[in-house]
Amino acid sequence: MTPTIPTLFSLEGKIALVTGCNRGIGKAMAEALAEAGADILGVSSSMPANGSEVEKSIKALGRNFKPYQCDFSDKDQVKGFLEKVLLENNQIDILVNNAGIILRQPAAEHSDEYWYKVIDVNLNSQFIITREIGSQMLKQGSGKIIFTASLLTFQGGVNVPGYAASKGAIGSLVKSFSNEWASKGINVNAIAPGYISTDNTDDLRNDPERSKSILDRIPAGRWGEPEDFKGPVVFLASKASDYMHGTILTVDGGWMGR
Repeated sequence: MTPTIPTLFSLEGKIALVTGCNRGIGKAMAEALAEAGADILGVSSSMPANGSEVEKSIKALGRNFKPYQCDFSDKDQVKGFLEKVLLENNQIDILVNNAGIILRQPAAEHSDEYWYKVIDVNLNSQFIITREIGSQMLKQGSGKIIFTASLLTFQGGVNVPGYAASKGAIGSLVKSFSNEWASKGINVNAIAPGYISTDNTDDLRNDPERSKSILDRIPAGRWGEPEDFKGPVVFLASKASDYMHGTILTVDGGWMGR
């Protein structure tokens, strides 16, 4: 029988691991997955042991929430987190690689410290997490993996060489994982946010000249909001996207079309 639309988008009985979910886009994504029926494993460098806003909102939806803390720039912490989460959870159906940082400095002044920290958080840790969680999904024979890419997966940006390099690499990593795992029941895709009202864009939104130049180029005529990612993440986490592999879905108010 052909599945109904509610069935295609339902995440009932699924467990989703969402990184960087304490605020902003990650928080909205975690809440959306919970609204669709999933229980959430939430990890962030600033995640409290209990009582976070994201935990409260997800439990208010009647879903389970288990918090984890990890500094994604620290390889030892990433390793320890993975050992713990895999030991405590024998089923992970959805992985959302959302954790990321942006450090702004002109290329000629961009420090080694900035470069390595951004690459470790935005790229190295995400490869390691995907490799390990993906290995469990391979044993399960199914899984949905969603990366947070960026407009700078396609463009170079200004004053953010480390961020641009990391997000460009994420675009290729999505395709690389997808090429190997698509035939094994695992979907690997990405969402590329445009200019969104989060703490990552505070500097841009507080600069009248930069803010105006950005808004002038967005056909939708506004900055995006974290809530704009609720639909896309549920789509990519659900059966509705079963034939999508290696795709980068832009959620950008029309920026790339411009």
